[in-house]
Amino acid sequence: MRTEPQTRSTGTRPVGTLPVGTQAATGTLSTVRNLGILAHVDAGKTTVTERILYLTGATHKRGEVHHGTTVTDFDPQERDRGITIFAAAVSCDWDGHRINLIDTPGHVDFSDEVERSLRVLDGAVAVFDAVAGVEPQSESVWRKADRHGVPRIAFVNKLDRAGADLDSAVGSIRRRLHPAPLVVQLPIGQEDGFTGVVDLLRMRALTWTDGHGGAVEGPVPAELAEEARRRRRLLEEAVAELHPGALEEFCEHSALSAATLATALRDLTRTGEGLVVLCGSAYRNRGIEPLLAAVVAYLPSPLDVPPVHGTHDGGGQRRAADPAAPFAALVFKVNSTATGRLTYLRVYSGTIEKGAAVLDVGARRTERISRILRVQADRHAEVDRAVAGDIVAVIGPKAARAGATLCLPAAPLLLEPPSVADPVVSVAVEARRSTDTDRLAAALARLVEEDPSLVLRTDPETGQTVLSGMGELHLEVAVEKIRRAQGLEVGVGRPKVSYRETVTRAVSGLLYRHVKQEGGAGQFAHVVLDVDPLAATADGSTGGADGGTDGGTLFEFRSAVVGGRVPQEYVRAVEAGCRDALAEGPLGGHPVTGLRVTLTDGATHPKDSSELAFRTAGRLALREALRAAATALLEPVVELTATVPEDAVGGVLGDLAARRGRVSGSTTRGGTAVITATVPLAELFGYANRLRGRTQGRGTFTTRPTGYAPAPGPQPGAAPGTPAR
Repeated sequence: MRTEPQTRSTGTRPVGTLPVGTQAATGTLSTVRNLGILAHVDAGKTTVTERILYLTGATHKRGEVHHGTTVTDFDPQERDRGITIFAAAVSCDWDGHRINLIDTPGHVDFSDEVERSLRVLDGAVAVFDAVAGVEPQSESVWRKADRHGVPRIAFVNKLDRAGADLDSAVGSIRRRLHPAPLVVQLPIGQEDGFTGVVDLLRMRALTWTDGHGGAVEGPVPAELAEEARRRRRLLEEAVAELHPGALEEFCEHSALSAATLATALRDLTRTGEGLVVLCGSAYRNRGIEPLLAAVVAYLPSPLDVPPVHGTHDGGGQRRAADPAAPFAALVFKVNSTATGRLTYLRVYSGTIEKGAAVLDVGARRTERISRILRVQADRHAEVDRAVAGDIVAVIGPKAARAGATLCLPAAPLLLEPPSVADPVVSVAVEARRSTDTDRLAAALARLVEEDPSLVLRTDPETGQTVLSGMGELHLEVAVEKIRRAQGLEVGVGRPKVSYRETVTRAVSGLLYRHVKQEGGAGQFAHVVLDVDPLAATADGSTGGADGGTDGGTLFEFRSAVVGGRVPQEYVRAVEAGCRDALAEGPLGGHPVTGLRVTLTDGATHPKDSSELAFRTAGRLALREALRAAATALLEPVVELTATVPEDAVGGVLGDLAARRGRVSGSTTRGGTAVITATVPLAELFGYANRLRGRTQGRGTFTTRPTGYAPAPGPQPGAAPGTPAR
């Protein structure tokens, strides 16, 4: 028997689409599946998505990543680079079920897109390369799914590649991700000879004679019969160990029926105790129908997941996935297009119709929904309403951002937003033409609104516009998006580091007389100053009463004048002048910190002395004292906490030493090491990529400013204030 790869014409169940014991309930929430495709970059998840769309009849031509013809990788940068950058939502129908699918990025720089997608998904398909097995980003997205409690099934892809080995890939899954992978298929053929799979539940073979036709069902090949029986037995034993109902039948009959296996696999998938593993080759269109069958059979519908939890007036509330309940939805993505601002929603409860008013709970702002769109990547079909369980895009909200809750104004509820990781890499951006400065500022603001993992700030000291993100590729893509969309010429550079200067040797009794006479009232001020260095904090950074360790100025001023030789109002003017002088030091024009100034003596003139004269005298006197004193350059330092695999600790420590880092602690827990070190901020540019390279993408780090520390002296001939490297 042969089955064509789409169901539009006959409406009958394709071979292998629905294991024994499941039924479709068309038109109800039980027939909806909201799932994501998760994987390491280049594991083939976009190709899996394309084949799903093709087999379900959502597209009429198979898209190819290397041809730039995929539906979900529609952005020009995605097609140029051959990777998924932005999470794309698509919908299709299979065997009476509605499948809302999100193809997520696989590169570590775009993991925040995965985080936001997982927040609104009910299930996921984890795709693994049959040669590489579990790769670094596979592990990262798996842990994210664990945190969100998203049930998963696994698809071992690329079995047609040289060196492909299902057992090896499953072994890596068992060691690094899940202790109980439950393999429900046996490959027929190896590498180039891979032609199909044996369905171990029904003990039938599914083969594909070419890349375009449907699966052909037949008996298990004779040469694989014994191996298939052995693996079926192993599957039954593994399921019986995990599922009480299956254990009871296994003890009674020493075997499990296909119906019992299907029921147990569904329960184990939804509780996370077991992981159903399928296999195939998406590029050759082999194994996709059974994968769709598993999605329908094992992954939960909106009715199978717990009611969403939110808060209102300090109390907790739960809303079930009921179209009749009050409306509540979470915004997980915002995208500005040529036709308007698209706000992507997961509807958790209730029903929303176009023209309805909704409340943005966090912003306390009422918005109106003008249009509701069923999303097909970059194409959209307008619908009249959306109900609980739907993933749609809406047009109308002007200010709702990713993580916002939209709900019925009469029944407000605040849902927990997706977490946003702290940025780890920064670049300075500027418009190459001064006339484009305002346009660039507006474009950057829209960019940050669309992507919460981007952070934009203006450095108050250097005046640079600094864009921070999750990695160098992340920032490169963001800047290129502005260039292409706005036609702006944007310059990108390394952010400047805010250095400081300090006094290392005291100066006593510096006398300065300010006299100015140009007709009329003149200016006269006479001051004598002592300048002393202030002690650093215990960790070697400057900090204390005035400014602390956050980059402020550590400065003390006091007066030791006796006999009223300098009136109090002039003492305050001298202090103000000294503070003016701290703005630029003698080494490189950096702010000066870590000193104490004492006014020891002075003199006034009955007519020509004034607050202005003494303020000028204080400023010029301190500048002269700083030139006479010994000064040193200080650089900002941060406390870095890196979490890395145990086998990468040596390389990470060596790299930190090369960056002038001082390791202050190292602990080991659960196969990972947590390293704490103090590192100069100037040495951390590019560290994110270096750490990922040394840890195969599994290392992460955070930083916290701790103050300033002495920098290496200036190189001969170097620009003032430039530390030696």
